[in-house]
Amino acid sequence: MEFARFKHARFSARLPVHFRYSLSHYWMEQQEDDPSIWRVGFSKFATRMLGELVEAQFEVKKEETVTSGQQIGYVEGFKAASDLFSVMEGGFVEGNPILEVDACIVKSSPYVDGWLYSVKGDPEESSVDVHGYIEHLEMLIEKMQQEGY
Repeated sequence: MEFARFKHARFSARLPVHFRYSLSHYWMEQQEDDPSIWRVGFSKFATRMLGELVEAQFEVKKEETVTSGQQIGYVEGFKAASDLFSVMEGGFVEGNPILEVDACIVKSSPYVDGWLYSVKGDPEESSVDVHGYIEHLEMLIEKMQQEGY
């Protein structure tokens, strides 16, 4: 897997080059064995904000249609709780079964084993490549620093 390196202030991350990214800090990876299916997970930036996850729940069923921006579940972490949103258009395939046993995998292996859910369809139109996501992170972190975070 090829990575792009991002470093700004106290935050650094290696971001997979072949992924798509949402501006809401999810990644999308097209599956090699079935290119119509995409896995979705939290970016390293999102996992840093949430901390270790303790639970993930999905409110949609297999093959149910999901649309970009639709709330499809929630996650709870030590630092925060968050709704889960679809960044895909298509049919919900499944939530990651590993999360039922070890939700912490989302932070320890965010780009491999720690995916959240999969969808048969297409990424949201506003998704960007790794370079667009790095640009977005630079602007966001700069803004957070100016606001005293």
